[in-house]
Amino acid sequence: MTQTLSTNPPKKRNQSPLNAILLTALLAGTLDAISATVNFWIHGSKGAERIWKYVASAALGASARTGGTGIILLGLLFHYIIAFAFTLFYFLVYPKMPLLSKNIVLSALLYGIFVWIVMNLGIVPLSYIGKFPSTLEGVITNMFILIIAIGLPVAWGARRYYGK
Repeated sequence: MTQTLSTNPPKKRNQSPLNAILLTALLAGTLDAISATVNFWIHGSKGAERIWKYVASAALGASARTGGTGIILLGLLFHYIIAFAFTLFYFLVYPKMPLLSKNIVLSALLYGIFVWIVMNLGIVPLSYIGKFPSTLEGVITNMFILIIAIGLPVAWGARRYYGK
């Protein structure tokens, strides 16, 4: 019996792709939720539950903003579903785009901006929220949050899963 030895054996992954995506999405979604809450408080707003009611109102309309605990939890669920979707997308394109594995910081920067564009120029205008009020400072702050809270952990998670 002969064996073929390879000088570059395939990397054995320690976890399933679904586990890697779920854990990365959980990390990114949590960092984004914390960042949004801190940003909300920094700008003098009280009651972080308003953030999650606002998220729920994208699907349910303005009446969600007066909802209770169920609406808050629904807003959080929507938030994590969106984080999962963006994480899944990155994990799917990562092996097909070698540029993503070259520089994690550049990948995080580009992906955070991509997420901002998709959410704010695509999804939000199609939701019940419609056009959101924004300032240049708000756009830059939100892009920065998405770069750090979504782009960086998702780029790191994919690199960790796929290996360098």
